[in-house]
Amino acid sequence: MEITVYEEKMQKSYKSMLGEFDAIRVGRANPHVLDKIMVDYYGAPTPIQQVANVAVPEARIIQITPWEGNMLKEIEKALLTSELGINPTNDGKSIRLVFPEMTEERRKEVSKDVRKKGENGKVAIRNIRRDANESIKKAVKAGDISENEEENLQSDIQKMTDKYIKEVDEAIEEKIKEVMAV
Repeated sequence: MEITVYEEKMQKSYKSMLGEFDAIRVGRANPHVLDKIMVDYYGAPTPIQQVANVAVPEARIIQITPWEGNMLKEIEKALLTSELGINPTNDGKSIRLVFPEMTEERRKEVSKDVRKKGENGKVAIRNIRRDANESIKKAVKAGDISENEEENLQSDIQKMTDKYIKEVDEAIEEKIKEVMAV
């Protein structure tokens, strides 16, 4: 029985959580906060990075310069309706997002959000472990593998789970350190 498919699933869950972490605002300008914001580009939802140049000219400013002038309004509309919480400044050629300095209270809120997203990542990994163990038990019942193989496979799955849970914990601590840094 092959268990690499479960490792791939755990890896995807971990990477998905890291992607969510990238989208969290930490007081500094990070172009990844725009990753999930879509713009209506001739009727098709398109990521901002595909219709404009995204630059970080200063530590707390993101500048978005569309390649087509008519996209300026669409980008501005997408930013206003997003959950970013920052009002864009439109100068007619580009849009600037100025990130305010985070307060201590806001940092604590963001840290809680990081922990919550991390917990969700761990739950996803544990669910994959459960699915793997169930498929191992089915294989034993069907007579495809022996009970010794079952123990070895379950042990391997547990080691894999422990490895990814540890990586999630490390990523959570790293992101919280980044959020709490003034």
